[in-house]
Amino acid sequence: MSFSDNSLVLGPNEGKLLQISDHPITFKATRNDTNGAYSLFEANLVGGGPGQHIHSDEDEALYILEGELNVKLGEEIFCVKSGSFVFLPRNVVHTFWRATEKPVKILVIISPPEFEDFFFDIVGDKQEIDGEQFGERAMEISGRYNVEFVGPPLG
Repeated sequence: MSFSDNSLVLGPNEGKLLQISDHPITFKATRNDTNGAYSLFEANLVGGGPGQHIHSDEDEALYILEGELNVKLGEEIFCVKSGSFVFLPRNVVHTFWRATEKPVKILVIISPPEFEDFFFDIVGDKQEIDGEQFGERAMEISGRYNVEFVGPPLG
């Protein structure tokens, strides 16, 4: 898939912010920006991570910008530091959480990008949503996005 001639340049703190209290995320590129190739967002993990889950339709990738992150991929757990890259293939259980008390900043790539709507549907038109509400809503709509939560968050 090739890109159109619609260029995109965003500075720090620019993009579509979803204010989630435990992990605010800023979409830097949506499927509309990439002609359906992928979606990219920056997540600031200041609380817990997501429950253990499996995507059947998309792959995810994480690039750790700041901090240390524990990642469960299948049955293995890895501690990854700033500058690390993690590929989370579809149909494999995974989750992640902070390895220390310090916040973690990551870039998340989703491909194909349709799963980005999961986040927008959870937040809806609210100005802010807390982590508990986010988790409850995620469980409610997970079937729509072919994601299965198979265990609680870790850490």
